Amino acid sequence: MRIYLDNACTSFPKPENVPLAMSDYIINSGANTNRGCYSSAYDVEALVYETRELLCSLFGYDDCKNVVFTKNVTESINFLLKGFLKPGDHVLVSSVEHNAVMRPLVQLEKQGVAFSRIPCDKYGALMVSETENLIRPETKLIIMTHASNVCGSIMPIEEIGRICKKHNLKFFVDSAQSAGCLDIDMKKMNIDGLCFTGHKGLMGPQGIGGFIIKEEMIPLIEPLISGGTGSISHTEEIPDFMPDRFESGTLNLPGIIGLREGLLYIKELGTDNIRKKEKALTERFLAGIKNLPNIKIIGHGQSCDYCSVVSVQTLNTDCALASDTLDNEYGIMTRVGLHCAPSAHKTLGTYPEGTIRFSFGYFNTEEETDAAIKALEIISNK
Repeated sequence: MRIYLDNACTSFPKPENVPLAMSDYIINSGANTNRGCYSSAYDVEALVYETRELLCSLFGYDDCKNVVFTKNVTESINFLLKGFLKPGDHVLVSSVEHNAVMRPLVQLEKQGVAFSRIPCDKYGALMVSETENLIRPETKLIIMTHASNVCGSIMPIEEIGRICKKHNLKFFVDSAQSAGCLDIDMKKMNIDGLCFTGHKGLMGPQGIGGFIIKEEMIPLIEPLISGGTGSISHTEEIPDFMPDRFESGTLNLPGIIGLREGLLYIKELGTDNIRKKEKALTERFLAGIKNLPNIKIIGHGQSCDYCSVVSVQTLNTDCALASDTLDNEYGIMTRVGLHCAPSAHKTLGTYPEGTIRFSFGYFNTEEETDAAIKALEIISNK
């Protein structure tokens, strides 16, 4: 038996209609949007439009033209940060950010953009009270993950959104670990730019992601990529209307069509039901391992809520060896290492050793969870 517990990396399996719809498009249509003047091209355009509408519905926004498709959440974050920030600007981030945020900021730092980290405690909970003390006259933006990919701590983004509104700051959110699993309302949470990926909680394929921006952000962001859009082809200037201002070249239409099916599946289930099941599995796992010898649970304190991510360290053996044993002897697939988030590991006290990460998804079962507990019990007693 093979047990997949790496859903924070990519969700698996996918709903059955995801690969079926992608295959149907490739075999029976194959048309591009914004190019062909024939019925099959218009049919595909309708599917893309519906996908934009589904994303707006899921994320509490009401203008689907402001949904921009990219390859993944990393590209989306780069679009917004590099398009919005200028030399002399200052940014706030949490201390548990993924490199999808930190590497663009470190790159921009060399061009005169500064950033400060809002501290999190040893469990990964954001120390909100420190936020306003870090705001400077030149602060323009707070960008923050919604949930840590290392320990699962959920950031209080509604509260941070209120702070941004109070101080006239822009607010970008990385929803890589939360979209489809946690409720997100851009208007209620005062989010100016929401970055998402399709292949995790949204249950779509790899290679499709995007961002949604509020109307007032459009002229403030310089396009990162430019080229053909299929619109206003008489000019060599970048279109000033959405989504063409930021969508250049041929879209990943199989990916968008697969994402549409994932979104329809989530709409049918409801994010509350997805969250309820994933949380129950996570709590079952934590209860089963909390008293095991030589197992250190990372995070999961009382100061905040957590998503379905649990990282541990094996104190009696190297984490990489333990992860290899989980795979080869027990068929349990996890992720080991620093998870592209060194800042988070430094905050949590697990740098440079890293952790073994167990991440549960909607399609996991109690039996699989119990098997993971049993395997860790055996490893911890060796």
